[in-house]
Amino acid sequence: MRVTTVKVIVLILLVLALFSLPSSAKQALIKGKYKIVLSRRTTATAYNSMVGQTDSTPWTTAAGTRCREGVIAANHLPIGTKVIIEGFPNQIFVVEDRMNRRYTNRIDIWFRSYQQALQFGRRTIKYHVLEEA
Repeated sequence: MRVTTVKVIVLILLVLALFSLPSSAKQALIKGKYKIVLSRRTTATAYNSMVGQTDSTPWTTAAGTRCREGVIAANHLPIGTKVIIEGFPNQIFVVEDRMNRRYTNRIDIWFRSYQQALQFGRRTIKYHVLEEA
């Protein structure tokens, strides 16, 4: 009887953990393609491809790719790192850009328009680093 009770408790805890994740994380985990290896809170800001917000090549990331939805800049994560950001359902972001070196623990999310970036502003977010399962 005791083993059955432990199994039930473990199952309940797993179900609760699954429901507490953002929907995109659930989908990635359910499909078995990714696993979460790190979860943290940090400050997030927003940018777009205006010359005043970037260097002399506003549409080219530090990885050499073109800016597009799903690109983030982060100095504390390696280029190519896949990240889920809570509040952005069903979207996996990829670190492809860098920020000014004074920002050591921040994520900058690329937006298509200046207005969208302004609307996002600056806020504290929770993010999950993914690794292929």
